[in-house]
Amino acid sequence: MAAPMFNFNVGILGHVDSGKTSLSKALSTTASTACFDKNPQSKERGITLDLGFSSFQLDVPTHLSQHAESGVVQYTLVDCPGHASLIKTIIGGAQIIDLMFLVVDIVKGMQTQTAECLVIGEITCEKMIVVLNKMDLIPPDKKQSTIERMTKRILKTLEGTRFAGSPVVAVAAKPGGPESGDVSSEGLADLFETLRQHTYIPQRQAQGPFLFSVDHCFSMRGQGTVLTGTALSGQLAVNDNIEIPSMKVTKKVKSIQMFRKPVDKIQQGDRAGVCVTQFDPSLLERGIVCTPRALPTMEAAIVSINRIPYYKGNIASKAKFHITSGHDTVMGRLTIFGDYSGGNLSSQTAALSLDSQLDFDLSKDYLYQDELLTAKQQTVADSGISGAGPVKQYALIQFEKPVTCQQHALIIGSKLDTDIHANVCRIAFHGRILLGISDPQSVASQLSKVKVYKTKVKEGLVERVMDTYTVIGKNLFKKETNVASFTGLKIQLSTGEAGVIEGGFGQSGKIKIRIPAGLQEDIVKKYSGGKKKSKKGEEESTNQEDDMDKEPIKIILTFKRYIYDLDKKMKQS
Repeated sequence: MAAPMFNFNVGILGHVDSGKTSLSKALSTTASTACFDKNPQSKERGITLDLGFSSFQLDVPTHLSQHAESGVVQYTLVDCPGHASLIKTIIGGAQIIDLMFLVVDIVKGMQTQTAECLVIGEITCEKMIVVLNKMDLIPPDKKQSTIERMTKRILKTLEGTRFAGSPVVAVAAKPGGPESGDVSSEGLADLFETLRQHTYIPQRQAQGPFLFSVDHCFSMRGQGTVLTGTALSGQLAVNDNIEIPSMKVTKKVKSIQMFRKPVDKIQQGDRAGVCVTQFDPSLLERGIVCTPRALPTMEAAIVSINRIPYYKGNIASKAKFHITSGHDTVMGRLTIFGDYSGGNLSSQTAALSLDSQLDFDLSKDYLYQDELLTAKQQTVADSGISGAGPVKQYALIQFEKPVTCQQHALIIGSKLDTDIHANVCRIAFHGRILLGISDPQSVASQLSKVKVYKTKVKEGLVERVMDTYTVIGKNLFKKETNVASFTGLKIQLSTGEAGVIEGGFGQSGKIKIRIPAGLQEDIVKKYSGGKKKSKKGEEESTNQEDDMDKEPIKIILTFKRYIYDLDKKMKQS
């Protein structure tokens, strides 16, 4: 065959025991060092425990022939485990694929992990082919009707997703099961043809820093240590230097292979093994290697955040979630806030979308939120913005352990401590890193540039009117409050007048308020005067009118307090 035209990564996802690894074996012609359950524990337990990689080649599809006179496409299969406890591994594998095979057991149909894999696919890739496996288990006289019925059911499930109308292909990857011996698979010709029809030329960029997602590391006697993985961006050539940022180690590339064939260089999207010398493979199981000094190690990050519609739990500020980026998963604490500068949160449909926003505007004010809102929750308690919803929602994630990843990396938030036997979606949200905070010594000072505020509302009462332009207020502050810090702030009276706090009045927390436009004459007459102490020490009104005829005048103070402001200043619009 001619040299491959390009590499196309196909993820194989689905519920445990749906036949994903059998399908990979049936399709593949070349195996990598990490494939087909070579892990001893995988063989012992009979299930896939880690990512597996293999490949095959097909002629260039007709609709792509204009881009090349000859050549083939190399398809790299990423076999993801299906067990619920291995969701972190599934998420890591899904972030390097161009198209997804969703493998469904035709007898059992959609199951819990099938649905979670569908969610992951919606977040990470554009195209999907549903593979109905194990059709050999259906009696011959019922096979066609069962395939048609299951296909309709699958397509109905996909109607509200980005994969609506995806092709469905029925196969028997391993007729008779794993112990059946050398038995030919069924339906693979249709699957190959469907794959060719849906193959596209992925966007690959050789420019920019080289990032390489490592999923397997081992030594070769006489050669060195081989890091196998997928190029996420940029390109790499023999004799280039690469850095292992989590260890602050730099190594020179001795050689590169793609499925056991030596190559001089690789670029974004390629599956390869990179050989370096004098490196202990036990020090790196998974992670990212890159162009030296290309990746920051983040203590915290501001991310765009999008709720997974199928997640039924609450996504609240101060809550902890499992945060996955690439192959790394750490705990992170959320602080959620929104941009209320105009418009409303886009209507949230069942279909997830790949987040395209890559910038964060530090010049804007953002409103703190107690929780992540859906499109139906268009108001925020105590926001002071009646009926308005956020244009966009964000979160500050403070990681329990530093995370090494590229700017704009995809992140997925999950509740992986949920009971794996519960029939619920554990994947809560997804987004992209917009602003990383790297220096642990300056987290507070860097956050002070992020203008997230809470709207504070205080209420007090007018004790008495001094004159047309001056009133004395009470109950707005406690006795120990430093009233001076509130001097100059604007207030609103329940009678409609606006005022300004001029300062404290006495030692009991009372304040003096100036009313620039003046009070109405009847209010001045009704509320002027004060109170005097009786012989018994009780306060008595000096006004002849009965206090019961007076409706208390409320003083309303509304201001913003920026939660990351080191000086804790209060501001008003």
